Amino acid sequence: MKSGDSTAIDVPDPAAGGGAAAKGKAVPVVAAPLPWPGGWKKGVAIFDFILRLCAIVTALAAAATMGTSDQTLPFFTQFFQFQASYDDLPTFQFFVIAMAIVGGYLVLSLPFSIVCIVRPHAIGLRFLLLILDTMALTLTTAAGAAAAAIVYLAHNGNPNTNWLAICQQFGDFCQKASGAVVASMITALVFVVLVLASAMALRRV
Repeated sequence: MKSGDSTAIDVPDPAAGGGAAAKGKAVPVVAAPLPWPGGWKKGVAIFDFILRLCAIVTALAAAATMGTSDQTLPFFTQFFQFQASYDDLPTFQFFVIAMAIVGGYLVLSLPFSIVCIVRPHAIGLRFLLLILDTMALTLTTAAGAAAAAIVYLAHNGNPNTNWLAICQQFGDFCQKASGAVVASMITALVFVVLVLASAMALRRV
């Protein structure tokens, strides 16, 4: 071979479809990173547990506040007194019973919520909580709306039905009843968020 001669070496193109080298060449595959165990459903389950703790506080506070709403107007003799109590009105009695039931249900639902944190893909348990939360939301809304109507009449009265506005005399009683209604509405709002969170967790992504 002379020093001036140059030799060309053919290198097979890997992009060519007919070459044997192209067929035998291995293409490196990059493995996708593993997702966080449970994914976003675990975060939803933790948020669900925190909301249930908040709802327990508001539901039991509503029941306790309404159950202790009692006021007696002072008069000269102990034989002639005006008294206002929650058990004088069946609507307030229903409110106390309903909110106590809702609070008890929320306490019993905590273990199920913990299981959903450990097993975020447990569809059956999440669906059960969705159904029970919807029923509890209905009961809370019914009790709160009924009590709110009575509280409104106690504050404003109704001349057409001769319903007097008793809150001018029984201020403490009306204040407690109003606070209980507000707490029940907060509980209902928390249940709405719980139902929406359960519906999101049941989605197949």
